[in-house]
Amino acid sequence: MPTRLFTRSDGAVGRLLLVRLMLVIGAIALLVAVLWWDRAGLRDQIDGHISFIDVIYFAAVSITTVGYGDIVPVTDRARLVDAAFVTPMRLFMWLLFVGTAYELVLQRWIERWRMTRMQKQLSGHVIVCGYGHSGRYAASELALRGHRVVIIDADPDAAQTAADDGHIGLRGDATREADLMEAEIGRAEALLICLGRDDAAVLTTLTARHLHPGLRIVCHVSALENVKLIAQAGADATVQPSQVGGYLMADAVRTQHVADYVTDLLNSVGHVRLHERPARPDEAGKRMRDVEPELALRIIRNGVAVGFWEGVI
Repeated sequence: MPTRLFTRSDGAVGRLLLVRLMLVIGAIALLVAVLWWDRAGLRDQIDGHISFIDVIYFAAVSITTVGYGDIVPVTDRARLVDAAFVTPMRLFMWLLFVGTAYELVLQRWIERWRMTRMQKQLSGHVIVCGYGHSGRYAASELALRGHRVVIIDADPDAAQTAADDGHIGLRGDATREADLMEAEIGRAEALLICLGRDDAAVLTTLTARHLHPGLRIVCHVSALENVKLIAQAGADATVQPSQVGGYLMADAVRTQHVADYVTDLLNSVGHVRLHERPARPDEAGKRMRDVEPELALRIIRNGVAVGFWEGVI
């Protein structure tokens, strides 16, 4: 499956051909109806009789060429119909044929040019593999925080939706080196894996780590038992939405606002923001409650997490 770049309102080739074919059939049918209505103004130079087959033939010849002279308009009304209706229809059909050929013949070249242009502009972006529910929310949040987002999804409809949402949509397989390289993984800031399948997530993590050893990889994990496996494959961080959602749902049994508050903490447009920073030398020995101007909630000391309830920094 070749990688394909999607942009906003990017139509599929099959849909384009279907629409153009329907236009051709509709135009010929309309022309046949008009010529059959005005068949008395036409003359067959061969046998002098105009049949329905003759009208279909004359319509097909007239709409693609100027005719062969075997069937001709002989009345003023027939000549007026030819000048005012058939000739504009012929020009429309030629523009339709030429336009379709132009788009289809040059499509691959244009696609390659668009891909090259996009790749030259990419640097410090975030690649999101999979544009399902988790991938869509992650991409939206990244965009709100000022990141440029590239979506990789095997489903062309999902890639098109990503493009319509304002991201760069690539149809491709995130487990393949070639498709990750098309997304300029070598110059990316981070990779988010939201494929919904842990086996594909492991393979994508291994492939991405091989292509870019220093890349930060964050992985969506479906099953808790696969967290260690994905971490061993090279993921810097793992997130299990079902576990987080379960905690919030359990809390919501006896609380009214805890779930909303946690969502506010996580949301970039919330009133409270969580962020990380290194501890300063002047903060050594202080209690977390004395750290200013932020409210310290946790520190990491020698790889061990220490909560604010456990004393000093």
